Amino acid sequence: MLLRYNFKIKDIAAVCACGELNSVNHTLICKKGGFVSLRHNNLRDVTAEILRSHNICKDVRVEPALLPVTGEHLTPGTATGEARLDVSARNFWSPLAKAFVDIRVFHPMAPSNASKSIPAMYISHESEKKRKYNSRVLNVEKAAFTPLVFSTTGGMGTTNEQQRR
Repeated sequence: MLLRYNFKIKDIAAVCACGELNSVNHTLICKKGGFVSLRHNNLRDVTAEILRSHNICKDVRVEPALLPVTGEHLTPGTATGEARLDVSARNFWSPLAKAFVDIRVFHPMAPSNASKSIPAMYISHESEKKRKYNSRVLNVEKAAFTPLVFSTTGGMGTTNEQQRR
């Protein structure tokens, strides 16, 4: 709650692990000493648990191994053995069909978002995920791809709204 409303956090180090002065804003964008990985992994795990526990989907996996690429022309970065997505599940969009979900949590106050409106931020982050992974998931994994985009202020993207229903 403190982070969401930009309140001062008690007992936080004055200097981040990256060497910058610590602030609420900094902890939300710093990949070295901030909460970026923690918040992402928490949402990834909660998403997988919801899909599993409510019997919504079958064969739910966190960070599943992807099939090897065998000469397909894909977006740079997705053809490596290090490419990974956050969750896979069957019955996500249709019976027995496999779907992959990748989660992004962005901070609206980050310098990279400064010139965008809130709706444009969601569209930009969803589009970036689709550019990066959609081709690989469709052509190699033979599955559907869904980016789930959240903001640190509590909002969610349009794809999230569709999936939630």
